[in-house]
Amino acid sequence: MEIAGKAMLVTGANRGLGRAVVAEALRRGARRVYAGTRRPLSHPDARALPITFEVTDAAEIQAAVEQVDSLDILVNNAGLALVDELADRATLERHLAVNFFGPYGVTQAFLPLLVRSRGALVNVLSVAALAPLPVIAGYSISKAAALSLTQSLRPLLAGRGVSVHAVLAGPIDTDMTRDFNVPKTSPESVARGILDGLERGDEDIFPDPMSESLAEGWRQGPAKYLERRYAAFVQPVTT
Repeated sequence: MEIAGKAMLVTGANRGLGRAVVAEALRRGARRVYAGTRRPLSHPDARALPITFEVTDAAEIQAAVEQVDSLDILVNNAGLALVDELADRATLERHLAVNFFGPYGVTQAFLPLLVRSRGALVNVLSVAALAPLPVIAGYSISKAAALSLTQSLRPLLAGRGVSVHAVLAGPIDTDMTRDFNVPKTSPESVARGILDGLERGDEDIFPDPMSESLAEGWRQGPAKYLERRYAAFVQPVTT
C-alpha cells in the first residue's frame, strides 16, 4: 500500500499522533488527507481537508461519510486514556465508547468506500492491548477489545479486498501520556513507523523501539498462531 496518490482519513487528527500521521502522509505524497477532529481545524496544506465529527456519534459519522468522495486508507486513531482502577463503571464505558465502539462505528460507515478502492484499515492500538497496565485499566481493556475487533475484521474483510492492520505502539510523547514518567517516542517518529509498516504490508505494526522489541515474540507466539488457524473458518465473501 503506497501512500503516494492515495486518499486517507485520520481520526483524532487535531493533535499528537493523529496530527503527525496527517503530516507524514502529506510528506509521502498523499493525494488527499481527511483530518477528522471533534472541533473545527484549519490546515495550511490544500490537500488536507478537516472534517468535524465525533467518533461516538453515528449521525455525525454519516455526515462525514457524505463529505468523502473516495477513500483508500482509514486510520482509526482517536482515543481516550483516563487513569482509573476499575472503581467506576462509567469510566470503563467511556473508554469502550471511544476506543472500541468508535473504531467499530467509523469502520462500518466508511467500509463501502474501502471495499470500492480495495483499501486498508489501520487501527491504532497499544501494547496495553497485549497486557494491561493496571493504572489505566479501562484504557487497557478497551484496547484489548479493539485488538480482538481488528483480528476479527482481518479475515472477514480479506475476501473483499480490504487489508486490516493493528498498530501496537509503546508510550508516545503526547498529552495523553504527560503524567507517565517513562521513556517515550515522539509522535513524528511513531507516525513514520506506522506508515512504513503499512507500506510494507505488516498486519501488526510495531512502530517504535519499545514495541519493536516485542514484535518477533508476538508474531511467533500462540496468540498469532491461533489467529491464523481460526481465520481458516471464515468463508470468503468476495465483491
